[in-house]
Amino acid sequence: MARFLVRRLVFAVVLLVCSSSAALFLTRLAPGDVTAQLGPTASRNEIESTRTRFDLDRSPLSQWAVWAGRAVRLDFGDSFLYNRPVGPLVVRAAGNTALLAIAALTLATLVGISLGIMTGSRQGSRSSMVVSGVSVLCVSLPPLLTSLLFVFIAARTRWLPPGGMSSAGASDMTWAMWAIDVAWHLPLPAIALALPIAAVFERLQSQSMSDAVQQPFVIAAIARGVPRRDLILRHAWPVSLRPLCAVYGLVIGALLSGSFVVEFVTQWPGVGRLMYEALRARDIYLVAACAAMGACFLAIGTLAGDLLLAANDPRVRDARA
Repeated sequence: MARFLVRRLVFAVVLLVCSSSAALFLTRLAPGDVTAQLGPTASRNEIESTRTRFDLDRSPLSQWAVWAGRAVRLDFGDSFLYNRPVGPLVVRAAGNTALLAIAALTLATLVGISLGIMTGSRQGSRSSMVVSGVSVLCVSLPPLLTSLLFVFIAARTRWLPPGGMSSAGASDMTWAMWAIDVAWHLPLPAIALALPIAAVFERLQSQSMSDAVQQPFVIAAIARGVPRRDLILRHAWPVSLRPLCAVYGLVIGALLSGSFVVEFVTQWPGVGRLMYEALRARDIYLVAACAAMGACFLAIGTLAGDLLLAANDPRVRDARA
């Protein structure tokens, strides 16, 4: 297990370096640069000063070498948009993204697995057919459409805030009032993000449960008179979790690093929205730092999925140890 964790750590470092470096190079090589944000009235001296500040007067390879040397010391440069160091900006946005992703993942896991157990153990019933049809519909809907739909419903009904992470004047609130306000803004983006994930979990759990209840050991438990509840939850369900554990890590990584559309539509101040703003402004160091954070999230999600799979299946744990 120690060797496995070391390999995963090396993989995470390589992924982080490659992702952030690729983002930096692609942003640098794209048409235009951050000086376009200065406007047509900017003087030549102001443009040259800005290019020097962000190392745009160097070659792409030389700029990367300078940036990498600073990044080793956890100095990821300054942001043109915010005129502040990039590190604290990305860390704060990452915390907001993690809060949204954890809420969405918890909701998707509870709903998806519960419905999957029901549909998988009651194949052919009317309720399982209805749930399966709704799941297929939710999987087919793109996150952009579901986010816009939920924002529209919230704006018309006023049941939930239609966007943002907190209300106006939140800076004057006490910590407890601010936490309540954030909790009031959280359900809409969390549901929009969780809906397709819950549908995927339901489909995987349903199929796996359907296969598990037909295994010989389950049939033998039926013959021994084991109650149906124990038969499903204690015998069939643990065995049926392996396919779900295999994709759970990828889902965690995708949620943490890929909630771009939902954050943009619902105005949630996470890494996805920050990345969009940085790309529009060609804020090169902010783009690279956001890409590095996304890669870090993906590595964490992959590691979590491998650990869950190893905990669920001793054969996998023994093979990877």
